[in-house]
Amino acid sequence: MKNLPIILSVFVSVLVSCDTKKPYDKTETISTKHHLGNTIKTEAEFKIKKVYVPIYSHIYQRTRNERTLLTSTLSIHNTSETDTLFISRIDYYNTKGKLVRKHIKAPIFLNTLQTLEYMVDQGNETSGSGANFIIEWYGSEKLNPIFQAVMVGGLGNKSFLFTTEGVEIE
Repeated sequence: MKNLPIILSVFVSVLVSCDTKKPYDKTETISTKHHLGNTIKTEAEFKIKKVYVPIYSHIYQRTRNERTLLTSTLSIHNTSETDTLFISRIDYYNTKGKLVRKHIKAPIFLNTLQTLEYMVDQGNETSGSGANFIIEWYGSEKLNPIFQAVMVGGLGNKSFLFTTEGVEIE
């Protein structure tokens, strides 16, 4: 019984140190203050940039009535080896400009060289051929993230893929 406190403390420390997150699920919600270098800045102190990324849930073949459904993936790459990328909005719109889904409820961040992906499943027929993502991000002035979409589909025994790039908008 003399060693019981030691055994209990070791047991509790092992339980507390267990990480239940999956290794690929490292994106985290952030507070309203962000530590960059020697200064603490709030979201309001950064210039928020907005990016439009076209994405296609289907493409037409031969006629408007013949469509090929696609699987689409939005990829956001933090290309910096030193700075964190903060994302405050990832919204998905259909061809008619109607909001389909808000992907985040609170700001998140991507660590250095981290990539974040969102998929639009092939069976999603609500989005259309002119769907898009609007992404708002902020961080260090020297950040140069990449916003891309990759679409994959097939016709018969042939498959194809193509990409689109995000463009900054006001």
